[in-house]
Amino acid sequence: MTFDLSFRTATTIDANAIRDLVRAAYARWVPVIGREPRPMLADYDKAVREHRIDLLRADHRLVGLIETVLHDDQLWIENVAVSPDAQGRGYGRRLLEHAEQVAAEASRSAVRLLTNEAFASNVRLYQGLGYVVERSEPFMGGNTLYMCKML
Repeated sequence: MTFDLSFRTATTIDANAIRDLVRAAYARWVPVIGREPRPMLADYDKAVREHRIDLLRADHRLVGLIETVLHDDQLWIENVAVSPDAQGRGYGRRLLEHAEQVAAEASRSAVRLLTNEAFASNVRLYQGLGYVVERSEPFMGGNTLYMCKML
């Protein structure tokens, strides 16, 4: 089955849909780490004004998003989320490839992100796409992995 995939940059009217998608996408991690992951607590009304959030749609249905911040030396991925009913279809990979394209178009040579070490499937995805762990830091009873991909 082939879907018509498209990206568009979010606007303030998308904040509620972004919040809902992120909360649904991260809900599976609550029992793993014993608390809501930080993206579930973010202020998306503010984030959509201050960051770039690109929405991925499949056949006109929101299936994922990637939130990025352009810095002088890198593109920072603040959040990547895929709707639970759309996971396992390659959308996470497509979102990360999109971020790399945004970085390249902005002449940035690195893409960085952080993730919870307990999110094993996410860590495997990032590593499979060429991200490497730069450092690990204790955080709220677990470990935060800081990862980087050089372009």
